[in-house]
Amino acid sequence: MFQPYIFLALLLVIGFVAKNQSLMIAVAFLLLLKIAGLDGKGFTFIQTRGINWGVIIITIAVLAPIASGDIGFKDLGGAFKSPYAWIALVSGMAVALLAKGGVSLLAEDPHITTALVLGTIFAVSLFNGVAVGPLIGAGIAYAAMKLMDWTSKLF
Repeated sequence: MFQPYIFLALLLVIGFVAKNQSLMIAVAFLLLLKIAGLDGKGFTFIQTRGINWGVIIITIAVLAPIASGDIGFKDLGGAFKSPYAWIALVSGMAVALLAKGGVSLLAEDPHITTALVLGTIFAVSLFNGVAVGPLIGAGIAYAAMKLMDWTSKLF
C-alpha cells in the first residue's frame, strides 16, 4: 500500500541528489496525483498517452526554429552538403526504425517495460541523462534480442 509512495520518495531524493530537475518534477507530479486520489484512471491515461504527448512536445521543439524563421529552405539545402547532415539523416531514420521495434517488443513482452524504466531512471538520476528514449531503449533491446536469437541459431 505504501510501496509506491516509498519508491517515488526514493526517486525524488535521487533526483535531488543528482540535481535532475526533470526527474524531480515528474516524481512530484505523480506524487501529487497519487495523494489527490487521481492515480487510478489518471495513471492509466498517462501511461497510454504520455509517450505520444512527449513525442508531440519534442517535435514541436524541433520544429520551432522553422516556425520562427531561424531555419529556412536555404539552410535545408545547405545542410545536405555536409557529411554530418547525412549522418544525422541516417541516424534519425535508424532511431525511428528502432522505436518501431520497441513498440513491437513492449506489446509482445510487457515485463520488459520494468527493466527499461529502471534503466531510464538510472541514466536520468545517476548520469544526468534525459528520459526521452524508452521506445528507443526497447528498440535497441529488440534488435539485440533478435541478434542473440540469430547468432544462437548459427552456433
